[in-house]
Amino acid sequence: MKHRFFKAFILIVLGWPINCLSQDTTHLSLLFLGDIMQHDSQIKAAYNDGTTGYTYDYSDCFKFVKPYIESVDVAIGNLELTLAGPPFKGYPQFSAPDELAITLKDIGMDVLVTANNHSLDRGRKGVDRTIEMLDSLKIIHTGTFRDTVDRMNDYPVFIQKNGFTFALLNYTFSTNGIPVTKPNVVNRIDTVLMKNDIIKAKAGKPDFILVFTHWGIEYQSQPSPVQKRITEFCFNNGVQLVIGSHPHVLQPMEWRKNSNQLVTYSLGNFVSGQRDRYKDGGAMMQVNFTKITKDSVSTTKLDSAGYILQWVYRTKDEQKDYYVLPVPTFETDTTSFIKDEASRLSFKTFVEDSRTHLKKYNLNLSEIKEQPKKQPDEQVLKNSKE
Repeated sequence: MKHRFFKAFILIVLGWPINCLSQDTTHLSLLFLGDIMQHDSQIKAAYNDGTTGYTYDYSDCFKFVKPYIESVDVAIGNLELTLAGPPFKGYPQFSAPDELAITLKDIGMDVLVTANNHSLDRGRKGVDRTIEMLDSLKIIHTGTFRDTVDRMNDYPVFIQKNGFTFALLNYTFSTNGIPVTKPNVVNRIDTVLMKNDIIKAKAGKPDFILVFTHWGIEYQSQPSPVQKRITEFCFNNGVQLVIGSHPHVLQPMEWRKNSNQLVTYSLGNFVSGQRDRYKDGGAMMQVNFTKITKDSVSTTKLDSAGYILQWVYRTKDEQKDYYVLPVPTFETDTTSFIKDEASRLSFKTFVEDSRTHLKKYNLNLSEIKEQPKKQPDEQVLKNSKE
């Protein structure tokens, strides 16, 4: 008894309140990726003779961005395609090889949202088989469902990590006019539906609620009135993060610090076969939370946030391979890996365009230019440059 009293006395003398011993502080980092697509040129580039054990190999495509994804606690992206099996095809009705999903799992992707305008490209088979494949890889997913029972039981998704629990909701504005194949369910943007889902999410007492939406007008650099209206609806109903996809170009990002809420209207293309200016890259949004629990009462704060630019490189050689290049890794040295002058100019143009646009229109969000501590092995970089 004397020892416990003496220890407490020492803490007080040193200026440490006794109740600080019951305080627990934890951190959570999230990384959001834009549109993950597979056009015909990408599928062709990934094809090999099977010597690696796979008919299609995507490991090189993502090897430079892998350290960025692995450096965070949870990585979430928009899977804008189906895994419906062969015949594999890009636009307009996507079905990508299973190896793409396998590689996404390997590089550290934890969650994929599937409600977008290409959800129904291959009908019921596409919806069901995509779900089956992601389940087999233990990749958390949401947005499309086999039937209403699955949606009722599995939605919203509650994700737990580092002592945090957050709810994830996902919706799309369109399915390109393709009717939903019964009994499948594809979440559509509908404020009545969304409000009921948010109420259900709140009942689970998460630390925060995240809405990942597929919306907006393609190739427009500013959010539409509908995007802004849906954002305000989400924020007014207690959502903390709104992440947007579909326009295939970057749109502004806002961190409203007073209300502890953040929206990014479009992250652009994470990977695609689109090579036009503004469409040939995107940004990864990193968001960091802090949670302080004291005397069984928790307070969660959006602690910091920023974006990482990434550009999609297609080689000019016979293979015409694709690589996702994080700007912090390659900006200081493009000549050793990007072999042709035209591509180096496209890389520079994308970076300059993106910085000019986002610097002008962003609110409280800046570019992250630091590389993660863990980078690809030197031999991997050397082999890639040869």
